[in-house]
Amino acid sequence: MKPRHIHFIGIGGIGVSGIAQLALKHGEKVTGSDLRASAITQKLVRLGAEIFIGHEAGHVVGADLVVYSSAIRQDNAEIMEARKNNIPVKKRAEFLNDLMTDKTVVTVTGAHGKTTTSSLAAKLLLTAGLKPTVAVGGILREDGDNMKFGDSSYFVAEADESDGTFLCYTPTYSLITNIDREHLDYYGTYEALRAAFETFVRRTKPGGCVIYFQQDRVLERIVTQSGVRSVSYGMTPEADLYPLNLSLAPCRLSFDCASGSRVLGRIEMGLVGRHNIANALAVVALGREMGLGFGVIQSALKGFKGVERRFQVKYETKDIFVVDDYAHHPTEIAATIEAARLCTRKRVVVVFQPHRFSRTKLLLDLFPRSFEKSDYLVVTDIYGAGEDPVEGVTAQGLTESIRSMTHLPVDYVAKEMIVGHLRERIQKDDLVLFLGAGDITRISDEFAKSLRA
Repeated sequence: MKPRHIHFIGIGGIGVSGIAQLALKHGEKVTGSDLRASAITQKLVRLGAEIFIGHEAGHVVGADLVVYSSAIRQDNAEIMEARKNNIPVKKRAEFLNDLMTDKTVVTVTGAHGKTTTSSLAAKLLLTAGLKPTVAVGGILREDGDNMKFGDSSYFVAEADESDGTFLCYTPTYSLITNIDREHLDYYGTYEALRAAFETFVRRTKPGGCVIYFQQDRVLERIVTQSGVRSVSYGMTPEADLYPLNLSLAPCRLSFDCASGSRVLGRIEMGLVGRHNIANALAVVALGREMGLGFGVIQSALKGFKGVERRFQVKYETKDIFVVDDYAHHPTEIAATIEAARLCTRKRVVVVFQPHRFSRTKLLLDLFPRSFEKSDYLVVTDIYGAGEDPVEGVTAQGLTESIRSMTHLPVDYVAKEMIVGHLRERIQKDDLVLFLGAGDITRISDEFAKSLRA
């Protein structure tokens, strides 16, 4: 059978790049386009893809299928050309769902913690020898990849709720971390977001199981009222699985995993923060549902090396500690700063790049308090992620809002000036924490490089 020619728009993105690799593994001809070259696009070229820099109508000529990232707008020249020529066009999730046919699917969704939890789930199945296919939204530190092609019937996928495409999936095991006031630019209202999760829960295959965070009361009501079999996890004994005897050390955590009055065993992990205890409990629940021994679960979690841009250490000496993290929603920001506090440095200096004009506008009142446990804050320009600017929504305005609502020292600094600004203001024993889902990670690299020099 002749291989299909599949063209991926936004192929340098973390989600699309993973399924492009899967297509290559399946023997398909892969082309793709993105606005700029990157380490990801260069890797895909080495694997056999042909990649164009920039979006032009001619790039889709000869394609049998066009797949696009949720970040791509409908007026994109390549999407419009494909539709003009009756070339089938699919969203990333729709194509990924095609690859899941006849698989035992494990999905992970929720406002926060998806990537770490899905990566932990993948690590569990790999450690258990189940040889899953994996497509997650982050680069695994142990091998520098965000996908794996397995030859078994198992498939682990991060299910993105941001644009409603998680409703494409029909998982056997569904891990749901939480629901938050996020992605309202797409859903319009919180009620519409909640309704989407209600639909998603009911898409669980007969005989499957939903594993959910019990302390999210909205999520708990959705799951318990659905009639779908479920297992809960949380930080208190109200949940089916919960932790005891927590130890939160710098870049290390451990706890006893309990169910009812029974202690199942101790979990040790090379991660930081209370939020990662919850993520780990979700995966313990998955392992138990799948009939895996607790020793296998312990081994998988202990051997997990983390995900790029999730509390990733970029530079460390006795004088200064530099960390890069993807956190961009107020809930994530507060949790990450709290985790940074565990690293016992004198000050936590935060550099924040807001992500999307719509999110900044919708959550403007929630951002200030999320930074309260930092000692000094730098805010830089909003990363639009393809959105048009919104009048009156600026980084300077957010800075003023934080200044007026908190006692936190805060400055607006243009992105290209951040490294020099920090070099003038950092003190001995500082932890400098870069936060944001845009290109702020590049500035963290530049800052770390300047320290090494």
